[in-house]
Amino acid sequence: MKIVVIGGTGLIGSKTAAILRQSGHEVVAASPRGGVNTITGEGLKEAMAGTQVVIDLANSPSFEDKAVLEFFETSGRNLLAAEAAANVRHHVALSIVATDRTDNGYFRAKVAQEKLIETSSIPYTIVRATQFMEFLGGIADSSVDGNKVRLPPILFQPIASDDVAAMVADVALAPPRGGIVEIAGPERAPFNEIIARYLKAVGDPREVVSDPEAGYWGGRVSEHSLVPLGEARLGRIGLDEWLRRSKTAA
Repeated sequence: MKIVVIGGTGLIGSKTAAILRQSGHEVVAASPRGGVNTITGEGLKEAMAGTQVVIDLANSPSFEDKAVLEFFETSGRNLLAAEAAANVRHHVALSIVATDRTDNGYFRAKVAQEKLIETSSIPYTIVRATQFMEFLGGIADSSVDGNKVRLPPILFQPIASDDVAAMVADVALAPPRGGIVEIAGPERAPFNEIIARYLKAVGDPREVVSDPEAGYWGGRVSEHSLVPLGEARLGRIGLDEWLRRSKTAA
């Protein structure tokens, strides 16, 4: 089966493509550098020829509210049109858990992307993931106040990119759900506790403070804003194991 992975050279894309190739599928790891651009449309028609499944892992180069919305809307429209013309049988997109329950510009853009998918003619599955463990350092940096990291006292359930890739590949090979699959890490704990464990493990001396007034990437959040509310597929890699793997890889 031919599978096109949009964003196939990125963190999740490269891992997903490798899993699918090991299963014997023909995989195109599409990216602008490789001549496939979902914003300009370059290379889309050629990439879609003979394709049964498309996995959209593209991400905006800018997180500014207007730019990220334009990226996901333009990319989504171009990609779905090319898929319709090529009779693609399954569109898989990676989104974020609680994207419709958390108010920030990036999440609003992901909602817009999801709506394009839901109203298209292509059979689809949307995979909503919790925050990646690989982004814990960036999350800490985004919440710095002097020598402290201020985080809201909410629940957090990060997932390792290896688990994300395995689950995305599994969804891509299954029949379209016509809906949403949520995935999360195996461990749910307070936001500040997980970030504090991460910073301690990497030797970062900054103090983590639980602050009810703190937001998340500029948006207000409540206790369950970043975790699944219902059934979710859970990854196998916990935070401690991921930290050990990261140190070994380094």
